[in-house]
Amino acid sequence: MPRRAVPCACVSIQIALASAATLISLGFTATVLERWLDRHRPQDMAWTVALMLFSLGAGSMWLGASVGWSAGPFRAFYIFGAVLNVPILALGTVYLMMSRPRADRIALVTVVACAFGAGIVLMAPTTGTFIADELPQGSEVFGAGPRIAAALASSLGALVVVGGSVWSATRLFRTGGASAVRGGTGNVLIALGAVTLSLGGLLNSVVDEMTGFSISVVIGIALIFAGALTATSAGNVPADN
Repeated sequence: MPRRAVPCACVSIQIALASAATLISLGFTATVLERWLDRHRPQDMAWTVALMLFSLGAGSMWLGASVGWSAGPFRAFYIFGAVLNVPILALGTVYLMMSRPRADRIALVTVVACAFGAGIVLMAPTTGTFIADELPQGSEVFGAGPRIAAALASSLGALVVVGGSVWSATRLFRTGGASAVRGGTGNVLIALGAVTLSLGGLLNSVVDEMTGFSISVVIGIALIFAGALTATSAGNVPADN
């Protein structure tokens, strides 16, 4: 069944949303980076890198919406938006939950796994035909390897972010005190941001793919940014030593 053409007005909206997502993400990245430079907390660095990856993914979407989708912009969008960002975002939760030595070991494994997954996407041949003004789905462009890498990275990363944030928030709320409440609230916001980003595909049933992803990125990034600022203002409260 042929894919429908996207009206020019809708393409303009997509470009505007994608550019907004990119610029907002860059602004958030700079703010969290400033916190890391001031405090040198590992979760701040993890969230800074994750927000930068979100910026690169949104920038790839902006490029694809502006000049037309082809193998280059989509491959970059897939690497930054589907493979790398959620696992790195999850490292911020890991550093909040665990002792530094244990979190460092998990971070090393995560970085190696992410590099391997990105390499799979980078080297994979593309199949099918690109339509310049429509964001394709992975199944229309890639074989099984890149799609499995993206599914594992996104699902495992989201599980850590959501599960860990909820667990940590519950523990902090039970502890009581203003700092603990801020930390718990920050974890809840990060979990909501991760869920919002993962629901980008659900928006595809309401609006077209690129608009749906752009909306989910803007809202999700805003929630993650707010959560990162709130959680780091409360300090690091590891689960064990």
